[in-house]
Amino acid sequence: MAQKPSIPKGTRDFSPTEMIKRNYLFSTIKNAFTKYGYAQIETPSFENSSTLMGKYGEEGDRLIFKILNSGDYLKKADPNLLAEKNSTKLTSSISEKALRYDLTVPFARYVVQHNNDITFPFKRFQIQPVWRADRPQKGRFREFFQCDADVVGSTSLFQEVEFVQLYDEVFSKLGLKEVSIKINNRKVLAGVAEIANISDYLIDMTVALDKLDKIGEDKVKEEMTFKGISPEAISKIQPLFELDGSNNEKLEKLADLLSSSDIGTKGVQELKFVISTVEELGLKVADLELNVTLARGLNYYTGAIFEVEAQGVKMGSIGGGGRYDDLTGIFGLKGISGVGISFGLDRIYLVMEELGLFPDFKEDGVSILFVNFGDKEALYCLKAIKELRENGVVAELYPDNAKMKKQMNYANKKAIPFVALVGEEEMNANEITIKNMESGEQTKYTLAQLTGIKF
Repeated sequence: MAQKPSIPKGTRDFSPTEMIKRNYLFSTIKNAFTKYGYAQIETPSFENSSTLMGKYGEEGDRLIFKILNSGDYLKKADPNLLAEKNSTKLTSSISEKALRYDLTVPFARYVVQHNNDITFPFKRFQIQPVWRADRPQKGRFREFFQCDADVVGSTSLFQEVEFVQLYDEVFSKLGLKEVSIKINNRKVLAGVAEIANISDYLIDMTVALDKLDKIGEDKVKEEMTFKGISPEAISKIQPLFELDGSNNEKLEKLADLLSSSDIGTKGVQELKFVISTVEELGLKVADLELNVTLARGLNYYTGAIFEVEAQGVKMGSIGGGGRYDDLTGIFGLKGISGVGISFGLDRIYLVMEELGLFPDFKEDGVSILFVNFGDKEALYCLKAIKELRENGVVAELYPDNAKMKKQMNYANKKAIPFVALVGEEEMNANEITIKNMESGEQTKYTLAQLTGIKF
């Protein structure tokens, strides 16, 4: 017997029922994006490797899926590198393209490439899949969708405020009532590194901090030590792990801690503006919480950083983002600041399922099934189906002249609420018998009457 086919680890098939729920999430997020004035774009699923590599830090680069060159990809490979069997050095000669790791770097490439056609500030959203060669586990996949919104060409902190509101808008519409939006600022972290005299180790520090929720404080400090950060420097970082109180209390303590650092002080001021403005405007379901250990290990963030979690569910972050002052600069276009956020659709789906928040959807939305009694009857039914579809009713004909029991079972399994029965008697009277599958009641209608019924 042939072995059943399978799919790669970290990928999934989606059933019709699952797709209805996913499309519900897509449409809710998309409607919010458009409501806030964001325009949709799309970029290719794969990019030139030079576009992606070096933008996400060492760990991010390792998770990028590389695409082998077409044809005899080893033909142009350096024979010395082949002999060394060093895959890292060999990759650039056998792979020139890669699947996108996120939507932000491709967006930066898009902005630079289409710079002359864009009106700034440019507000865009993208809803597309991304790929990461990560270890699959609950809520973490190798292929997953990101729903991103970004603004480039403005340094205004009101954009950060709007993104907090946008998160709150979407989660309110979805019925997620306990959502924590964590905020920090990379300038604050740069200030901490400065007063600890480890500015050269800023990336190592933030990459380690980014794992705090996963591995705990002790392991984070071990990683910092392994990266060459001294015990004295780690002791100066210690206040980050101990900062508590309200947002305002944390800001006051941070201001004192970073008073000797200009960049750190600027980060505190930016946080104060965003937090106080959001408090003035108010939120529906979300709480905005200052978390000074939030780092988000991506190298391109320079200002505010966000991470979103749903309370009461063990799922990790369901959204995140931040400010990047010069991401387009890596592609030659300097001085264009940007800020953006992302919704993790796949994790939001799992949270919604666990909390039972999805509406009660029908599997495929079919309102009425016409039973097939033969070719002559089927043709009569198709004329009625055509009229119904033109009036917005989702109707279908069972394709085969099968036994009545089989056709009715089909309707039951697909939860189709009405079944149309057309035999010789109905055709002669120019009528259609409609059966309500829940009550069992049967009623005869003319075609003209049928198109007026609300199914």
